[in-house]
Amino acid sequence: MPLKPERKAQLDEYARRHGQDPVVALDEVLAEALEWEQQDYREAVKGICRGYADYQAGQTEPLSEVFREFREKHGLQR
Repeated sequence: MPLKPERKAQLDEYARRHGQDPVVALDEVLAEALEWEQQDYREAVKGICRGYADYQAGQTEPLSEVFREFREKHGLQR
């Protein structure tokens, strides 16, 4: 699999620091990134489902209230 020269240099440096062959290092890093992405996806789907269930149950706030709370929380002006 072709890599950009700068990515290959990063991979080689990562492998060197971890005492690994670059192929092993790439497999390890890729596995961790894909696991993180899958977990992030699962959490996003759960959050959307919870939000939809709240909506179905009528547990909503007016958007103007949500924006007001957001502005207050982050010190933003209108």
